[in-house]
Amino acid sequence: MRDVVSGFATGLFSIPEGMAYASIGGFAAPLGLWSGIVPTIIGSVFARTVLMVTTLTSAIALTSNSVLTGAGLDPGDLGAIATLTILTGLVMLALGLLKLGSVMSFVSTAVMTGFTTGIALQIITGVIDDATGYSPTRHDTLGKVVEAIAHIGEWDWVTVAVAGATVAVWVGLQFVKPLKSLATLIALVVVTAVVAISGIAVELVSDIAAIPRSLPPLTLPDLTAVPALAGGAVAIALVALAQAAGISAAVANPDGSRSDASKDFTAQGLANVAGGFFSALPTGGSLSRTGVATSTGAQTRWSGIFAGAWLAIIVLAIGPLAGIIPMAVIGGLMLVIGGELIVGRTKDIVLVARTSWLSLAAMAGTFLATTALPLQQAIFLGAGLSILLTAVSVSRTGRVVELRRDDAGGWLLQDPPARLESGRTTVLHYSGVGFFAEVNRLEQEWPDPAGATDAAIVLSLRASAGVPSATFLKALDRQAARLGERGIPLVLAGVRPATRDLLVRTHAIGAIGADNVIAETPQLMESLTLAYERAESLRVREG
Repeated sequence: MRDVVSGFATGLFSIPEGMAYASIGGFAAPLGLWSGIVPTIIGSVFARTVLMVTTLTSAIALTSNSVLTGAGLDPGDLGAIATLTILTGLVMLALGLLKLGSVMSFVSTAVMTGFTTGIALQIITGVIDDATGYSPTRHDTLGKVVEAIAHIGEWDWVTVAVAGATVAVWVGLQFVKPLKSLATLIALVVVTAVVAISGIAVELVSDIAAIPRSLPPLTLPDLTAVPALAGGAVAIALVALAQAAGISAAVANPDGSRSDASKDFTAQGLANVAGGFFSALPTGGSLSRTGVATSTGAQTRWSGIFAGAWLAIIVLAIGPLAGIIPMAVIGGLMLVIGGELIVGRTKDIVLVARTSWLSLAAMAGTFLATTALPLQQAIFLGAGLSILLTAVSVSRTGRVVELRRDDAGGWLLQDPPARLESGRTTVLHYSGVGFFAEVNRLEQEWPDPAGATDAAIVLSLRASAGVPSATFLKALDRQAARLGERGIPLVLAGVRPATRDLLVRTHAIGAIGADNVIAETPQLMESLTLAYERAESLRVREG
């Protein structure tokens, strides 16, 4: 019963939010409603995050419009929309079936914060016309804000009053706890009723598109649009999946079962493939709709199934009545939603800014790209920035330290010597992943063997260099040859089987010697002790 009630509340909420998201994306309002029926039902049936509601989001709507217009297609062409939705679903489905849920790890918090903040600002600027009556001519997001403020004298103050009243009602309901989760719906109904009864002349939803009292119509994809939309579908899939990944982390399954990102990818893929044939825009996990479901008592995946079913029933029963909703009301609600997204990201913005200048640069770069470039380009740029940021961070983690025997037989950790000492075995430990960008700095930390006699080196690799790069192996081979020329043995300790196989396969083991590669053992420090004893015996022999 709780899932039935929760589904009803979520279905009701989908009316204003779905229409609003479709509108800010430049699509006909009914498409926002239809995007909450078939995709929501199918997504809820298969999702591993059982309470996740799959439907249209603001980011997906804006990205979809950007992809269609960038391909020279009309956002009002249902065949092109169906093609884009199905292609997006196929990308998601492929990622899910290939168990590539970890692909979202390539989109860092810094990049996702910049992207979602930019999206939030786009939501706000996308309804400047609806909320003020002034339509900016600039295309870049920040330019729209500046232009709108500069032309404040041209605003339609009746429209502004209706939008302001919508925001005011919503804010007031935030202080009424039982009604807080339904504040958007109540603000929509109350202000719409006041405008209708008082006869205030403002633009209505029906002035833009009629809302039919019918189920989503069957739509066939336009196969000729596939080449133009294939790349954009990948971008939309990344945007949608990145948003959905945050839901699985924030909303636990009530039965205690674990979420699975790859299976959630598959569920969203199936939802889009099915929805594409029923006039749905591309969809993904919606944090706002999932939040409504959980706040109204959702317990199982049936809540999402009922949400889609209830929305279909409501559209059939009173669909045309939605045409009396003022666009200024939707504009006011979008100002609220955009503002909430920005406020909700404040902690992440502060966290990223305090983490490092690289993280801050990645966040700022993605934000500016999102506000100035097509969104499908911005998400790819953001993913590139994430990978670059990861590479820089990883390259800084690798280091070489010295382990020196103390009088009690233990090991002391200290910086490596600048010059290799004579008459003893120097034990070094490499801490890193064998990444190629680490090599130059590591070679600088390596002790200079010039002039050293009666010396040996043990290099510990335990818990490091799991999959060494070719650059790392080349540097290791170079150091081994350099030491060999001076009669200084090099012994590797704590070598994983995979690393040893790689050394053999690349012939890098030749300069070191097969007997001088000591495998890691379950006992801590055992391989290091064996390697040290081996190096000492070789040093004495060479001496």
